[in-house]
Amino acid sequence: MSIIELTDEQQMIRELARDFAENEIKPIAAELDREGRFPAGLVRKMGELGFMGIFVPEQYGGSGMDTLTYVLALEEVCRACASTGVIMSVNNSLVCEPIYRFGNEEQKKNYLPPLAKGEKLGCFSLSEPAAGSDAGGLKATAKRDGKYYVINGTKNWITNGPEADVIVLFASTDLSKKHHGVTAFIVDKETPGVIVGKIEHKLGIRASSTSQIIFEDCRIPIENRLGQEGDGFKIAMQTLDGGRIGIGTQAVGIAQAAFEEAVRYSKEREAFNQPISNFQGIQFMIADMAMRIEAARLLVWQAARMKDRKMKFTKQSAMAKLFASETAMWVTTKAIQIHGGYGYTTDYPAERHFRDAKITEIYEGTSEVQRIVIASNVLKEIL
Repeated sequence: MSIIELTDEQQMIRELARDFAENEIKPIAAELDREGRFPAGLVRKMGELGFMGIFVPEQYGGSGMDTLTYVLALEEVCRACASTGVIMSVNNSLVCEPIYRFGNEEQKKNYLPPLAKGEKLGCFSLSEPAAGSDAGGLKATAKRDGKYYVINGTKNWITNGPEADVIVLFASTDLSKKHHGVTAFIVDKETPGVIVGKIEHKLGIRASSTSQIIFEDCRIPIENRLGQEGDGFKIAMQTLDGGRIGIGTQAVGIAQAAFEEAVRYSKEREAFNQPISNFQGIQFMIADMAMRIEAARLLVWQAARMKDRKMKFTKQSAMAKLFASETAMWVTTKAIQIHGGYGYTTDYPAERHFRDAKITEIYEGTSEVQRIVIASNVLKEIL
């Protein structure tokens, strides 16, 4: 593990998360994945532990801690179950964060306490069937009608969609302005006209639910607009900067889990009358796995600390997410290789970690988008 000085409080939260993950999440992770079952009980317990609103101030029902503390807790959860981890990540990074940063006082008081305590669950509704990486190409509309907005459109790939109570929604109030016409809203899921559409059956993170959400003449009070008209794209991009720290953390957790399983297996499995961990080929893989995970973790921690210090961290969060996600795929691939044929079966967790790792290269900005973000920032920095 990385030798960087942590506060006593950060160490305590990390140990609390590790104990919870080891004793309550890990024993049922394979079952949750196999059944594709949403871990409602675990989500409630994470709320009770303060993990669902870690950096929400105490006055709004949260834990009032920093981003690095969030990263420490989230890695432990993801190491046990990536599905449970992404539920925690979305609620913190993509729901509580934008409401706290861009919401007015009434919105904060109404929505943050139940979300931070795990009494309600949130989701982030940006992507559409024809607008994934092109977040400025939204077709969902929000038309003003007196004291209301009328929402119409379909949203895709919504993590927590079927179970969420609160939706952070992005829709266009002026299609002619493209991304400058995007506006953000807070939507109560029980509002008439909100329909849960197709529920996706996924390769990995199978215990985390993903669905379409369809809006049909859904009337939202003007008081539920988040920020001003036209601020939605800015809110989405700034929110995703922080969200990428969460996905980078998820990737590190998955990689760490696969790495530990591979090392243990290499010590137990014998070939030619000795543990395969004695073979140089296996040792080289283990060394590279350890090195890449450590580098990924340090990038994630750097981005978290920069965010906490209110520094510009767009490039660093993109680097952390990109490197950590590609590390997760590389490490989980090697973990299966070390397990040999057994790694290809569901008898060992290596294949689950491999399946879970892939999504980290896709959601909250694909690897290709991260490279564009990094390059655009570097080109501005070096004259």
